[in-house]
Amino acid sequence: MMRGMGNMNNMMKQMKKMEKQLAEEQKVMEAKDFTGVSPDEMVKVTFAGKRVMTDMTIDPKAIDPDDPDMLSDLVLAAVNDALGQIDVEGKQTLDKYSNGLPK
Repeated sequence: MMRGMGNMNNMMKQMKKMEKQLAEEQKVMEAKDFTGVSPDEMVKVTFAGKRVMTDMTIDPKAIDPDDPDMLSDLVLAAVNDALGQIDVEGKQTLDKYSNGLPK
């Protein structure tokens, strides 16, 4: 066996182990729920970690027939809040495994 091959094999084993751990953490995250809220919590949405909306609650006070744009803005704010949480958690998980790797 050539010098350095043992190190390469160990490195490959470590990479496979890290890959498996990352896949497990992604499964856990995908099973988690993320709740986004609008200002004044008039609209709440829940997303699964897979970025699929699973629930929405709208406070009746948010439904103004003369101002449908307000409700749209509240829904957008709540959805973006939840998706932002998913992005942050996903990045934190990836960063754990990419720390020290060349960019």
